[in-house]
Amino acid sequence: MNEEQAISALGALAHPQRLRTFRALVVAGPPGLMPSVLAEQLGVARNTLSFHLKELSTSGLVTVEQQGRNLIYRADFSKMSGLLGYLTEHCCAGTACEASLRAACTTC
Repeated sequence: MNEEQAISALGALAHPQRLRTFRALVVAGPPGLMPSVLAEQLGVARNTLSFHLKELSTSGLVTVEQQGRNLIYRADFSKMSGLLGYLTEHCCAGTACEASLRAACTTC
């Protein structure tokens, strides 16, 4: 992930409803959710949710697949991991850490 992609992803998550939406899709896992189910879970109007899903999709954090008449939204776990990796790339006092050490890094 590069700086521009990280800024886009963080910008998309910098809204309470989009953050809640993304977290709900992370919890849903690979099967994803239809917008109607997601709107009901979050207690938000479908047209408002549609706007937020578009922003998350544009940022690359969410994918959408059409299955017949239904749209299925999923969190893109590789993009999420890429963002986390970008943010923690030099977490150990400015030196590159192995991925396995980042979780145990005490200087972060």
